[in-house]
Formats: sequence, structure tokens, C-alpha cells
Amino acid sequence: MEICLLSVGKISSSWIQQGIDMFESRIGRYIKFSTLIIPDIKNSKSLSIENLKEEEGKAIIGNINSSDFVVLMDEKGKEYTSRGFSEWIQKQMNAGRKRLMIVIGGPFGFSQNVYARADSTIALSKLTFTHEMAKLILTEQIYRSMTILRGEPYHHD
Repeated sequence: MEICLLSVGKISSSWIQQGIDMFESRIGRYIKFSTLIIPDIKNSKSLSIENLKEEEGKAIIGNINSSDFVVLMDEKGKEYTSRGFSEWIQKQMNAGRKRLMIVIGGPFGFSQNVYARADSTIALSKLTFTHEMAKLILTEQIYRSMTILRGEPYHHD
């Protein structure tokens, strides 16, 4: 299985990008991992929130294959402990998924078309994070999950 992390907007903080890069390289030791970045929509300030979500949604859907299992990072999604998240990833691997597409949306969330295409939603926390912080936290949690599944001493209950 491949895990692909699709996110809207580039990372502007170098220290966050360094952390993401570190965890991405570590994840690659365990599982095929890739990232896709949808550039910020041009002239977004002239768009309504709904129009912006629609434009981002078109770009998101355009990067999803019909066989992908699509998971949206959404504040109303299911919350997991780190161990529970690792068990969830193991279930996805056992289900024979070709690609698990995890999507981090823009600041206003997702369009209805993206929600309609999603197979699942997950929340990192009841707290709200910037998309940059969410990407860093999520890459760390994917790495943590891989170490949990391998029984390595990174995670402590």
C-alpha cells in the first residue's frame, strides 16, 4: 500500500518544512509514501468562501484516482489515539488498498463534492491547527504508527 498525503497550500515556515521532511524520510523506510501539494488558488481574496472551497475541491478531486481510499482530515472526523490510528492503518493495509489518500484541506474546509468522494474522515484533535501544523503532526503520527506496527521503541503508552 502507498500512503499519499495531499494538502492544499505550500508550507511557508522553514522549521515546519524541516520537520515534515524528516518524518517523510523516516516513513519511507516502512511504506511507500508520497505527497501532493495543491497550490493556493490565485485571486482567492476575490472569491467567496464557497467558491474557494469549490475551486480547491476541483483540484483535490483531480488528484484522486478512482481506486484510492480517500480520508479527509476534518475536525468532525473520528478521533484516534496513536495506537488506535496505527491499528486503523494496519486495517487499511490488510484490506489490500492500493493507495490511501489522506487529504488536508484549506482554511475553510472541503467542498461538498470532496465530502461526497471521501471514504472516511479523521480528526487530529478537537483543537484546530493551521494546515502547516496539521501536516507536520500528521506526518509524525504516520511515522509513529509505522514504529508501533513494527514494535519499535518510539511510542510509549
